[in-house]
Amino acid sequence: MNTRWKPSVTVAAIIERDGKFLLVEEHTQDGLRLNNPAGHLDPGESPLQACARETLEETAFHFTPAALVGIYLSRFERAVPGQDESLDITYLRFAFRGELGEHVAGQALDEGIVRTLWLTPEEIRACAHLHRSPLLLKCMEDYLAGKTWPLDLVTTDGSVYGTRP
Repeated sequence: MNTRWKPSVTVAAIIERDGKFLLVEEHTQDGLRLNNPAGHLDPGESPLQACARETLEETAFHFTPAALVGIYLSRFERAVPGQDESLDITYLRFAFRGELGEHVAGQALDEGIVRTLWLTPEEIRACAHLHRSPLLLKCMEDYLAGKTWPLDLVTTDGSVYGTRP
């Protein structure tokens, strides 16, 4: 059988303030893990919109992407209880840096999110065993190296929003 390969498209916000990065601690199948504010691209939205939405849902902070840090492809296998074959999962991640906006007091965080944390690069490097993805560290290192690209590198055709030319 010929099955088309479809990686999951995700977005992540790389947010630095006063030498610390905003992360989320979340429940996963592997226990509590750390990640950038991140999530999946939903139908009808651009990667920029998805990043702003996911950041708000996971941190209760508004976020405005200002530049693309990078586009990342990662793959891992996850065992499925009771099955011989594991899941082969691939993510295509768009990581953005940007401006952290207002905090929305009283807003509940996404299901599974325990709390937000501000950690230094040294603290993030020291707890790599708790990272949900190796991309957390790679995105931070690329940000620290000054890797950025203009937002217009990511184009969203009007058809995504249901408009026709």
